Amino acid sequence: MHAKDLPFSEQEFARRLDKTRAAMEAAGLDALFVTDPSNQNWLTAYDGWSFYVHQGVIVLPDADPVWWGRGQDANGGIRTVWMSDDRVIGYADNYVQSTERHPMQDLAERLRGMGLEAARIGVEMDNYYFSARAHQVLCGELPKATFVDATALVNWQRAVKSDEEIACIRKAAAISEKIVDGLLERVEPGVPKNEVVAEIFRDAIRGTPEAWGDYPAIVPLLPSGSDAAAPHLTWDGRPFADGEATFFEISGCYRRYHAPLCRTLFLGKPPQFLLDAEKALTEGLEAGLEAARAGNRACDIANALAAPLERAGIERGARCGYPIGLSYPPDWGERTVSLRSEDETILEPGMTFHFMPGLWMSDWGLEITESILIKQDGPAETFCDRPRKMFVK
Repeated sequence: MHAKDLPFSEQEFARRLDKTRAAMEAAGLDALFVTDPSNQNWLTAYDGWSFYVHQGVIVLPDADPVWWGRGQDANGGIRTVWMSDDRVIGYADNYVQSTERHPMQDLAERLRGMGLEAARIGVEMDNYYFSARAHQVLCGELPKATFVDATALVNWQRAVKSDEEIACIRKAAAISEKIVDGLLERVEPGVPKNEVVAEIFRDAIRGTPEAWGDYPAIVPLLPSGSDAAAPHLTWDGRPFADGEATFFEISGCYRRYHAPLCRTLFLGKPPQFLLDAEKALTEGLEAGLEAARAGNRACDIANALAAPLERAGIERGARCGYPIGLSYPPDWGERTVSLRSEDETILEPGMTFHFMPGLWMSDWGLEITESILIKQDGPAETFCDRPRKMFVK
């Protein structure tokens, strides 16, 4: 491997590549073209804000991966990936956002040069970064090749985290705690939301003495009052108001690794129905954490959570969690396992999830969540250490 300032050891990148190649062999693939920037980073360490143009990693069974992208971004590849410089290739800028030509024409030429014109090539069909046009052009340029849907093939290899990865998540969790501590201190009636969000970003990027802060894959979410019925609203310039609950969904980020944490803050005296919901939700959280054990199933967590909520007359239609780790916008989830009643995926030590049982009712919302680690023995460990409750101020 190339001698660079890499975020992980050579052995870690070799482990990831071995796992991916084994999955490729099981799927009968001669090559794999990975476009998800999270998967690109996981395999090669490539890190840059260039995913708005076509780029990807070509994974081969018997040679180092190739990072392929826009010519000017090849400089970023040379500076970040573990492979040697000759494994980074760029296409000409006249391909970028052109209506006359497409970057996949360049990629097809590269694949032909690798002897893959008639190969079985995996592509991430259901991915934010691989467009319908890209697939159409690639198929047209390589008519003898067979393109196989390899959506989430790499994502599943990321499910069980290494010790090096878990160390990064712990650093992200410390930043998450700092963010939550800061917002609980700063939020008051009359304070504009954007002012608090500005401080959230300040805490997130400054990080902690042990870890600098990276940008999160999702911006802070903090709807108040009846708007909290909608889980994905961001912020505006309106002030926080007395008599309203606001949930804050945030995550610290370190080297692209996340540890989401959500807490709710009520300004004033909360109504009884919200206190009852808080009690049922925290009881469900505790039950879910107890069920989150190696050898149990993803659905066991969801079912444990559901029982106290159902006794309280609260119905949730959404899943209650998803895997977390390394990610880029627009999502910090890994898009594999879902914590819901029909998912029977067996939990393994080293899996990491955002246990996210948010309540979004017709005119109110409540979020109290944890990022968790499945351990070798016993119930799940929470990465953050903050009271599981609705804060009142």
